[in-house]
Amino acid sequence: MQPLPPEEARRDGAEDAQWSRPECQAWTGTLLLGTGLLYCARVSVPVCAVSMSQDFGWNKKEAGVVLSSFFWGYCLTQVVGGHLGDRIGGEKVILLSASAWGFITAATPLLARLSSAHLVLMTFSRILTGLLQGVYFPALTSLLSQKVRESERAFTYSAVGAGSQFGTLVTGAVGSLLLDRYGWPSVFYLSGGLTLLWVCYVHRYLLSEKDLILALGVLVRGLRVSRRTKVPWRQLFRKPSVWAAISAQLSSACALFILLSWLPTFFKETFPSSKGWVFNVVPWLVAIPAGLFSGFLSDHLINQGYRTITVRKFMQVMGLGLSSVFALCLGHTSSFCKSVVFASASIGLQTFNHSGISVNIQDLAPSCAGFLFGVANTAGALAGVVGVCLGGYLIETTGSWTSMFSLVAAISSLGLCIFLLFGEAQRVDLSPTHEDL
Repeated sequence: MQPLPPEEARRDGAEDAQWSRPECQAWTGTLLLGTGLLYCARVSVPVCAVSMSQDFGWNKKEAGVVLSSFFWGYCLTQVVGGHLGDRIGGEKVILLSASAWGFITAATPLLARLSSAHLVLMTFSRILTGLLQGVYFPALTSLLSQKVRESERAFTYSAVGAGSQFGTLVTGAVGSLLLDRYGWPSVFYLSGGLTLLWVCYVHRYLLSEKDLILALGVLVRGLRVSRRTKVPWRQLFRKPSVWAAISAQLSSACALFILLSWLPTFFKETFPSSKGWVFNVVPWLVAIPAGLFSGFLSDHLINQGYRTITVRKFMQVMGLGLSSVFALCLGHTSSFCKSVVFASASIGLQTFNHSGISVNIQDLAPSCAGFLFGVANTAGALAGVVGVCLGGYLIETTGSWTSMFSLVAAISSLGLCIFLLFGEAQRVDLSPTHEDL
């Protein structure tokens, strides 16, 4: 009996390692909650930005530094997180990082009170949180590309991705109440404490202690692992479809980061008499079913025989194109109700990116999807640093929010055009070339 070629053997092994349906359901629910808690920690500062600025005497530019500093750390660990997820399992990388960012988030109010250098301490705290959270989505992409069937991947990714809106929703709703009654530190205590409880649950019921010890050992020997397991980056980055995916991910991430950082301040300053829980809750309440619907629709269209790339591009037209139209509308209305509707539509439509570009990366290179997503999200995080700071600068210098929303629309439109022109869903050939041998 002839042995299978290496590529086919790897595929068979990958199929054997895929989750059963009950396992997939358990992990999907757990990861949805984990994504929600990640965003609870991530948006704590944007929700509390106005109160913190009043306490510490920050102006818009200083607040922009704190808001953007998260992405300074976030962009540095994307590739590492994806590579480790590809090699040792994304679930282990996620759990180890969550235990650290949960502790840092809960300790942030205490850190801010250590000295009078509030701006420096909060910036340091956010950079550290960004470093720890940067591994999450690349490791998640690696995990789902290896464990979930291709025909169910879009819905699973969208369901887990809905945790981002769920977490923002919880922080917006509960955080606004805590903010009014107990002050901004209570928001950090809640999000950090819940994350640590989630870590305890996953450790007890879904991952063994032996797995975590092995993962820690690999992290300690990270450089040696990188040398032994070579990523076929030359084959990847020669393909226009890969660069199209990176461009689209950059645009979607940057646009979302700008909106996440500045929307609470926009509503607070433009409509000072409005209730915080309305604008911090409604857009994310809309986004959850929108994300689930986009995943269901994407898998349904592909199962009905539509070309995969056609479906991916359609999702991006919704996620980058139509969402940017509603973002532009936000800068041209003085009605609170219309602003909430436009913000809800823009945020809700951005969830279609989970069924578009996020899954397209897995289409192109499932064996190193974590690494590739890490590269793309690093680009998005770097653009997010510039975009959030530039947004604050534009608001401060022009005195108008229209310029910031125009920036979001321009970034989204550029990424969409590149993906429509060069995007593909055909798997990239990663066999070594003559130059690589």
